[in-house]
Amino acid sequence: MSDLWSLPMSWSWMTMGDVTDVIGGGTPSTSNPSSFEGSIPWITPADMAGYSGKTISGGSRCISEQGLNGSGARWLPKGSVLFSSRAPIGYVAIASGKLTTNQGFKSFVPSAGMNSEYLYYWLILAKRHAEALASGTTFLELSGAKAALIPLPIAPAVEQTRIVTKLEELLSDLDAGVAELKAAQKKLGQYRQSLLKAAVDGALTAEWRSRNAPTEAGAQLLDRILAERRASWEAKQLAKFDAQGKAPPKGWQSKYPEPVKPDVSGLPELPEGWVWACVEQLGNVQLGRQRSPDKLKGLNPVPYIRAANITEQGVDFSDVLKMDFSEKERETFQLISGDVLLTEASGSPQHVGRPVIWPHVDGLYCFQNTVIRFTPMGITSEFAFQLFLAWQKLGVFQRLSGGVGINHLSAGKFSALAVPLPPLTEQAALVGTLSMAFDSLAAQERAIEYSLKQSTAQRQNILRAAFSGQLVSQDPNDEPASVLLERIRTERTAQAAVKAPRRSKIKEFA
Repeated sequence: MSDLWSLPMSWSWMTMGDVTDVIGGGTPSTSNPSSFEGSIPWITPADMAGYSGKTISGGSRCISEQGLNGSGARWLPKGSVLFSSRAPIGYVAIASGKLTTNQGFKSFVPSAGMNSEYLYYWLILAKRHAEALASGTTFLELSGAKAALIPLPIAPAVEQTRIVTKLEELLSDLDAGVAELKAAQKKLGQYRQSLLKAAVDGALTAEWRSRNAPTEAGAQLLDRILAERRASWEAKQLAKFDAQGKAPPKGWQSKYPEPVKPDVSGLPELPEGWVWACVEQLGNVQLGRQRSPDKLKGLNPVPYIRAANITEQGVDFSDVLKMDFSEKERETFQLISGDVLLTEASGSPQHVGRPVIWPHVDGLYCFQNTVIRFTPMGITSEFAFQLFLAWQKLGVFQRLSGGVGINHLSAGKFSALAVPLPPLTEQAALVGTLSMAFDSLAAQERAIEYSLKQSTAQRQNILRAAFSGQLVSQDPNDEPASVLLERIRTERTAQAAVKAPRRSKIKEFA
């Protein structure tokens, strides 16, 4: 093998297979429940997702002796280094006792003189080398033969111990710093939640109310919005009759679709000047277009927005798809600057109802039925956005949503949802206060993200220094790795001879 980088004179480049036994795993038949009714520790890659410990004793399930004997699972001794070989490659842990794994691991049982912790830290750094050896179309998988070829810089045995000691000292300090950063990150998220709650219950603008007296209360604002809404509908109806050359029929005004009133039973009391309204009273709610009519067949492709394009950071234009929209449909589903879009469907319940304000963009964009459009009337897009963001983050939309596999908010449930309505001037104060607070939070979050990235880079630098002989000094009295390797070869050759089956006399003298 070719050396990856230069090493001290007392070190040697080898492979994992030169100094360890590579052991795979297996899964008992799932059709036989008794295979999983034992006490043998059994680990899968799923057990190590999010796992940060260095050692591991077992997973979420155990197998029985019957399951062990009827599968490819094998006992691994204490000190074995587990390495996930697919979905994904690169989870690493040391067995704290005897255990087994499924086929998602290629585990390494170190030879005498090889430090398990030394191999553990190396495999964390060597993930990209392992991935380069893997193959597969659906997902990468590392075979046992390929796992044995993972390169390994071998230090003298006593230096391996010194390296592990120094690594644990430096990385524990780094881990403590990362833990503090993540704790701060969590607190910022909690503070964001508390700000949104204070915004919708009136606490955020309590001081503003003590110093200001709006000329129009929330109830008066709602009456005005409803009057304007009805007037807009009547104007459109009259225009339609005029275009058809018809006189308005008797009683046509009675056909006005009154928006549903909010059910205020069980709702908390609002601050003075505020009133409960339902979403439909404050704007037009529309679900996006479903599928492209077969008759068009790509004749009128239009870029459209779907739930996947609505992110915490705004609209993601990097993955916008196209489908057919007729001329009439373009008029119906064309997005206008200031529309508030929400995710109607999501695989994650907490992401249902995620809002975004449609920005001013060049060209025509429409939207499909995983998105709900809210066009505000009498309130600003910014206030509507903050209302819906609060309802999403506080779990209101999640409680409303339903579905199997995919969670749906539904335009009907959204339309009937009760929301607090403050006076217009207080809405502006609320939006301004939230915007300033969120800008400050975003700056702090960016600083934390940058520090976390620096910590990740620093961890890699520490590991690279460790496995290039730069982390601890070399001692000329240490037994060089070449002597250790020769001893390992001798011991493994002897073990192989003992394990080899004896040939029959017929074969021996043939």
